[in-house]
Amino acid sequence: MKSKIILLILLVNVYSFVASNEIIDENKIHKNIRCLVCQGQSISDSNSDFAITLKMVVKDLIKQGKTEEEIYSFLSEKYGDWILYKPKFNIQNFLLWVFPYLVLAIG
Repeated sequence: MKSKIILLILLVNVYSFVASNEIIDENKIHKNIRCLVCQGQSISDSNSDFAITLKMVVKDLIKQGKTEEEIYSFLSEKYGDWILYKPKFNIQNFLLWVFPYLVLAIG
C-alpha cells in the first residue's frame, strides 16, 4: 500500500514538472515573437487581438507536440522573419549579421 502511494506521489510530481516546463517554454516563445500590430512589443506584452490569436496558435502547436524551432519556422513561413526577435542566420539576412563586424574591422 505504501509503495502505491509513493508511486502516485512520484507520478504527480513528474506530471507537474512536465507541465511547468511547457509553461516556461510557452512564455519564452511568446517573448521571442513580435506583435505585428503593436510596434516594439512582443505578443507576451501585447493585448491586441493579433497577439491573443498568436498565443492561441502557439498553445495549439505545443499541444500538437511541435518543438520551439518548428513553431518559429511555421511563424516565419507565414509572416516572414520579421516576426521573430531572434531570426535565423540565413543567406537572406547574412549582410545584416556581418555588416556591423565589417564596419568595425574597417574602422
